[in-house]
Amino acid sequence: MDKVYIFGHKNPDTDSVTSAISLACFKRMQGINAEPRVLGTINAETEYALNKFGVEAPKYLNDVKVKVKNVEFNKNYKINECASIVDAFNFMNDQSITGLPLVDDNSKFKGYVSLKEIAADMIYNESMNINTSFDNLLKVLDAKDYFKVDDHIDGYARTVTFDDSTFINDVSLDKNSILILGDRNQIIDHALKIGIKLIIMVNYKELSDSQMKVAAEKGTNIIFSRKSSFEIVRVLCLANPIKSIKRKEKCITFSVNDYLSDVKAAIDKFKHTNYGILNADDVCIGMLRSMDVNKFSKKKVILVDHNTFSQSADGLDEADIVEIVDHHNLGDIVTSIPINVRSMAVGSTNTIIYHMYNEHGFDIPKDIAGIMLSGILSDTLCLKSPTTTKIDIDVANNLAKIAGVNIETYGVALLASGVSIDGLSASEIIMKDCKKYEINDQKVLIAQVFTTNFEDYRPRIGDLVNELNKKANSDNFVLCALFVTDFFTHNSYLIYSNNSEDILKKAYDVEELNQGYMLKGVVSRKKQMVPFIMEALEG
Repeated sequence: MDKVYIFGHKNPDTDSVTSAISLACFKRMQGINAEPRVLGTINAETEYALNKFGVEAPKYLNDVKVKVKNVEFNKNYKINECASIVDAFNFMNDQSITGLPLVDDNSKFKGYVSLKEIAADMIYNESMNINTSFDNLLKVLDAKDYFKVDDHIDGYARTVTFDDSTFINDVSLDKNSILILGDRNQIIDHALKIGIKLIIMVNYKELSDSQMKVAAEKGTNIIFSRKSSFEIVRVLCLANPIKSIKRKEKCITFSVNDYLSDVKAAIDKFKHTNYGILNADDVCIGMLRSMDVNKFSKKKVILVDHNTFSQSADGLDEADIVEIVDHHNLGDIVTSIPINVRSMAVGSTNTIIYHMYNEHGFDIPKDIAGIMLSGILSDTLCLKSPTTTKIDIDVANNLAKIAGVNIETYGVALLASGVSIDGLSASEIIMKDCKKYEINDQKVLIAQVFTTNFEDYRPRIGDLVNELNKKANSDNFVLCALFVTDFFTHNSYLIYSNNSEDILKKAYDVEELNQGYMLKGVVSRKKQMVPFIMEALEG
């Protein structure tokens, strides 16, 4: 069964992380192979909730782009570099391919050879040097009978074309010589006396017992072939290892973890037909044909707590979105086929997931109930946010009973766990919970953090403004704003980039705006920040 990844938005908050976990649990109850993931670092508040209820944090998901491992490349299309040329040719011919990766005994990639290179070598290489295994020679010569001394044969082959005395007197033989001949007993005796490397007997001519005895004494290998001299000369060099072929093509390989988009760009550049595929240990596991790059499987994903491309995983357009569960306004995500979308105007994604459990009659485990409650309390500021609905309150009370906690006591402890900014840089503070939006082709960045005392932030205002200015300039944001929300007083303090001032004045109808300005009763990004800023930009 294909795995389904469930994840929330980038810069994950508690509701985003816990809803991914709780929905994955629900899906597994349905028999679906679901796995929760996160797109960023888990914050202190979320970590507190997970530790409180003993739930393991989801693994990090870098992206959902299609990789080579998702492509239907040809597994095990490779050959040992010591295999014979004819074995390599037959493999390519049987599989209707035009080239093949070469590997060593440990399947490490050693190069690539093409049919074109084999053909060129056979046409232009006139050498009769043989440097191959004895077994390769037996295959090529179609020989069943032989006398074997050496596992490897290295020498120069020649046929006997002169008469016996001329050959014996004029042709120099040594221990590396290879002779191809028939029933030329004088030459055979002469060659055996020298102890040449190999005698290939044509048309299955036999040797006498005395000749075989000398061959054993001198260490001469004998192969009895059913082929004629002409046939042997034609095929003998095909016994040489495929690595001996003179190759010109540059070796291009890809890793199973390479992105398919990068692979396609490389194929367009190099114009090769085939490419070796390596695993994480640089072991060749097969070959990718350029014609196969469009045969791939996409990652299946379910989005929770968001429904916009900018907030989601990189490469989302290369994935199959099978479902969305969210409590925000509808974003810009489109799909090629109908999918299930569960959207409700409630304060937390976990509130929606709670109803999904109930509708299917599934009992919610105690630990899952605890983290679901955490997500609701976090997103609704302990049920005090304007986004809180009666549905959220009812669900929170039910989950608290299952989890065995007091809402008020646990809620305060949960929110307080994530407010410290000790040791954090200005960038880390802004990125704790930062979301990007596009409004009329204008990009804005709205970050929100929570505190029990804004005075902790006041000495950091200068650094925070500098960082917001840097982000505005580098990424062309027309507005970069950080809302520091006090969850006890239910007010937010505004810190912003210089180019944001006029937009924020208009959004909140403020004549005199300064860094750290207090916005009374503003706590909800969804209802009191994004809509106000959108209206100011659209106006």
